Amino acid sequence: MEFTGSSYSGSYRNGRMEGKGEYKLPTQTRYEGEMKDGMFHGKGVLYFPNGSKYEGMWEKGICKQGNYTFSDGLQYQETDWDYCDGYDRRFYTERCHGLKPAGESQLTNEDPPRLIPDGCYDCGDGFYNPNTRVVSDYEDNFLRNADEEEHEWIVRSCRRSWDEFVGRSSGNSSSEEQGASHTGLSSF
Repeated sequence: MEFTGSSYSGSYRNGRMEGKGEYKLPTQTRYEGEMKDGMFHGKGVLYFPNGSKYEGMWEKGICKQGNYTFSDGLQYQETDWDYCDGYDRRFYTERCHGLKPAGESQLTNEDPPRLIPDGCYDCGDGFYNPNTRVVSDYEDNFLRNADEEEHEWIVRSCRRSWDEFVGRSSGNSSSEEQGASHTGLSSF
């Protein structure tokens, strides 16, 4: 395990992980649960660095059934999933706590949104630097190198550090802007 960056604390049998234990992967994902013959086997939970978790029943290292819970408490449902579908695009926190007033946008599920390092993108599980093509978690630990497909998706789809909030600034505004604000129209 020292060669892979993983670690295990728990019981062994015949030199293999067996019984209850905790297995930590180099990505800081950790498994807590039952082991058999060196593999996840029985009840166990995978805890991810972003705060989400997957609780499941494992058989010879393969999860046979389980439930995923996002870091904000939203539980994934394989059927009858109505979160963030074509009809309702609200963030989970907006569903739980209501929408913000008109003119105040919520860009991410976190409010206020996470600050992104200069020149990087927030790709959901960490920050992506397009110059190095490295994804690091939110504590700046290495997660992975992005391949061409992931790079293109992140650059096309994710929020970048140089995105700016736009809207009316406080202070004096022209009479044209004031008129537009009364009608709900914007000159932007």
